Amino acid sequence: MKTREEVERILDILAELYPEAKTALVYSNAFELLIATMLSAQTTDRQVNAITKELFKRYRTPEDFANADPMELENYIKSCGLYRTKALNIINTCKILVEKYNSRVPDDIDELQKLPGVGRKTANVVVSNAFGKPAIAVDTHVFRVTHRLGLAESTTVLGTEKELTACIPEKLWSQAHHWFIHHGRNVCKAKKPECEKCKLNLYCDYYKEKAGL
Repeated sequence: MKTREEVERILDILAELYPEAKTALVYSNAFELLIATMLSAQTTDRQVNAITKELFKRYRTPEDFANADPMELENYIKSCGLYRTKALNIINTCKILVEKYNSRVPDDIDELQKLPGVGRKTANVVVSNAFGKPAIAVDTHVFRVTHRLGLAESTTVLGTEKELTACIPEKLWSQAHHWFIHHGRNVCKAKKPECEKCKLNLYCDYYKEKAGL
């Protein structure tokens, strides 16, 4: 694992590289972000944005989705993976929002995870981006980048989240999440990481092992 000084340097470099990093999902409120994040599993943010651009014209509120015809909703989201399951989860989640939460999205991670189709990653994304609460959502990019760097070792998403929140200052949790995602998309790619051009390679366990250092 990294020393405190190494973690600070890694975060400083990422902050310099991605000063404007934020979620790529387009939304105007917490509810839209919740739906967009639920749709994003196994689908790119660009595809989700293309879907929600039309979806949110037809369905605007939790009541709209709760009363939606499943097949009609499926037609709106069928270009994303697992669309039948997602449609059912969205409808059932919205029914709960209407009945239990007065049509408001809860700002608590544990409460959010009680909703159908809402896992910890989605809950972290919502509380962080919509409510401004410190959180690190571990998606495939965050998992890959932090393990290659040596910031995390756990084989599980939850374990990785705990390791990251332990070594990263709480005030930087949300921003670090976006930094790791941007770095994973632009440099530390899954199949062909651009290690030679990476500004973090001197601190990266993956690069050192690859280069025999």
